[in-house]
Order: sequence, then C-alpha cells, then structure tokens
Amino acid sequence: QVQVVESGGGLVQAGGSLRLSCAASGRISSLNAMGWYRQAPGKQRELVATINRDGSIKSADSVKGRFTISRDNAKNTVYLQMNNLKPDDTAVYYCNALLTRLGGVGLYEYWGQGTQVTVSS
Repeated sequence: QVQVVESGGGLVQAGGSLRLSCAASGRISSLNAMGWYRQAPGKQRELVATINRDGSIKSADSVKGRFTISRDNAKNTVYLQMNNLKPDDTAVYYCNALLTRLGGVGLYEYWGQGTQVTVSS
C-alpha cells in the first residue's frame, strides 16, 4: 500500500506565509511527479504547482513569484512554501503523487486527504 499525507495548513492573514508538506510512503519503487492542487468552494480543482524527479517545475500563473515548490527525493516529500498569501488562495490543498509501486506495473496516481488553507483579509 501507499500513503500520501499532507500537513501544514491553517489560518493566516493576508500577506502572511504558510508551508505545506506532503510525504509519500509505502511500497514505492519510484516517485515521479509530486505536486499540489487546490479546490475552493464552488470551484473545480486546479493545479497549483508540480515538480518532477529531475526538478522541473510547472506552476499556475496566479502563484508565480509567491509560491515555491520543492522536494526531497530521499524523503519522498514535497513542500509548498506560500508567501504573500491572498484571500483568493483560500482552498483545500491536495497533494498528488505519480509513482511506480514495488511489484506493480505502470504509473499509479495517489491523492492526499487535503489540508485547509484559509487567508483572512
């Protein structure tokens, strides 16, 4: 089995910062892309940022210059440093992992349970 567990959400005032963490564990052979998505009330889930094993990054225009994604391959962990937060960043943030499993074939996709980020004005 594979587990993906997020931490680090919370309530912060506009202009503040938060750091999210997500760790993948279990029968993992290779962890390919890891990333963050978010879903605000009444809206569809959207990409925030993803990072491949080679360090290449894709991020939403709305967070460029404010959010930084990074990963520790030795710990199978991805981080999202969020600075200068805005009320529009309020959402449930979900971690996503694309990986191959020990004894498995092909790529598997896993989601974390989500962590709430609330930015007050």
